[in-house]
Amino acid sequence: MKAVGGKAIYGASVGILMLDARFPRIPGDMGNALTWPFPVHYRIVRSASPDHVVRRGGEGLLGAFLDAARALAEDGVDGITTNCGFLSLFQDEIAEAVRIPVATSSLMQVSLVNRLLPRGKRAGILTISGSTLTPAHLEKAGVPDGTPIGTTEGGREFTRAILDNHLELDVDAARQDNVDAALALARANPDLGAIVLECTNMVPYAVAIREATGLPVYSIYTFVCWFQASLAPRGQWP
Repeated sequence: MKAVGGKAIYGASVGILMLDARFPRIPGDMGNALTWPFPVHYRIVRSASPDHVVRRGGEGLLGAFLDAARALAEDGVDGITTNCGFLSLFQDEIAEAVRIPVATSSLMQVSLVNRLLPRGKRAGILTISGSTLTPAHLEKAGVPDGTPIGTTEGGREFTRAILDNHLELDVDAARQDNVDAALALARANPDLGAIVLECTNMVPYAVAIREATGLPVYSIYTFVCWFQASLAPRGQWP
């Protein structure tokens, strides 16, 4: 048997493009490496703050993301994702630049989730910033027109702490913001059959959202675990 090289790293099939942030990344957060049941490879995109990407549309940052994506590909990852759902805006450009599978946003799950639900039910989105999640973000992710959207904006802790890049996070208050926003989304949309979490920082609260609403919850965690399983299949059959 011969081993074949060609990569700088092995065993981390998923590369993650990270925003340049300093807020606490608790277990469950995409930027906490303990979250993942498999190795991942991170690359920080310097100057890409949460505020710049989410509130200002990532203006002027495409080149930096392309450079970082190419570096991940050169290191040897087999697929690339990002730690912000708003980066759906860059999906096509990153995929073209690296020529390996790219999954920029949890929002890309919405159409698939709709196919899983009973007739008369549909998925809704929970986002960190409803005021800046534009039709362009949704279109790039293939989200159907009219998809219900809820947001944690106006809550006590979550949106403010993440987007303003605070060094401390009240986890209980952030969890409550997510639960309250999910319940409001469900109340406003009786046909809601599932919730897709846009924000990668919402993953630690997925269990609480599921318990409060009784609805299936999809997130960047569910998306990337599926994504990684295609890049590094396990098991062998005759």
